[in-house]
Amino acid sequence: MVTFKDQLYAWRGVIFALFLRELQSKFNDKFGLGWAFLEPFAFIFALSAMRGLVSGNEIHTIPLFIFMMIGMVGLQSLTTCLQSVSTSIKRNKPLYAFRQVQPITSVLTAGFLEFSIKVVVVLLLTLSLFLMGQTFVIYDPLLLLTLFLLLWVFSISIGLIFAIASAFIPEVDKIKSIATRPLMFISCVFFSLQDIPEELWPFLTWNPLVHFIELARYACFESYGTKGVSFSFVVEVTVVFLFLSLSMYHITWKKVLSR
Repeated sequence: MVTFKDQLYAWRGVIFALFLRELQSKFNDKFGLGWAFLEPFAFIFALSAMRGLVSGNEIHTIPLFIFMMIGMVGLQSLTTCLQSVSTSIKRNKPLYAFRQVQPITSVLTAGFLEFSIKVVVVLLLTLSLFLMGQTFVIYDPLLLLTLFLLLWVFSISIGLIFAIASAFIPEVDKIKSIATRPLMFISCVFFSLQDIPEELWPFLTWNPLVHFIELARYACFESYGTKGVSFSFVVEVTVVFLFLSLSMYHITWKKVLSR
């Protein structure tokens, strides 16, 4: 009789083995983990230089570099996790011949790997801010941490939905690519929601990433405010997509294995 405790030990071993496999395949070049830091840093620096020509060194009481850093970290947390999770089931398909390995373990491993990488990247960016002399006190650390965890859960949920859909309809991958490209321009990464006339806000606030990024800026700087965004909307959207993705997985996971 296999107990629940034995199943947890088996899952832990499988996830750890998959984690090492994913980590090795993701950083098998000379740059390694350094590229995960250099890429967002280069984007932040370039966007800060472009935005600085328009608005100076501050955007609504937030230093320019920090404003861009919060936006880029939020955007890349969603896109990289979505990409990794959405391809994880197909990528590890040969391993499903082993009974202990299930599609959900691939999804959790991919999501946890991206989460770990982003934590390291945030720590390195924070160190960069310290070396640049741009230190500040986070207004609400608990809110910032909660938003980061909710964004991670939201990204995994969306990625799982795309992973299941692409197993039945491969063309879904093309739709995913098209859908993620304009996110930089409609997610308040380069600009603030307060820069847009209020009558145009409904065309942007349907996007949950806008709420994640704007609330993260408020969590760092109280003076930024929360006008136009809602924490309850973030929680509701995350719960809905988490329930939807798990329901789809529960119904279709055996069919996904046979595709």
